[in-house]
Amino acid sequence: MKFTDQIKQKIELALPGAEVNVLDQSSEHQEHNPVGAHIEVQITYSGFAKKSLLEQHQMIYKILQEEMKEQIHALKIKSKIE
Repeated sequence: MKFTDQIKQKIELALPGAEVNVLDQSSEHQEHNPVGAHIEVQITYSGFAKKSLLEQHQMIYKILQEEMKEQIHALKIKSKIE
């Protein structure tokens, strides 16, 4: 399974009903340190209602905390309320 698919699956399990799209943008950052992926996560989720943008992003970082330690170098989050 591709790394982006693993991330998508992990988020979908943690946020049931969320619409999740994961993009690997590592190829756009080839001059950087090659350790870790550059990932963009686009999430539409009704559970984001009444949460600030900061709280929404904190939810995603908590879900991906293990991946952030070594596998993800940069994470771009685009979150929307369903």
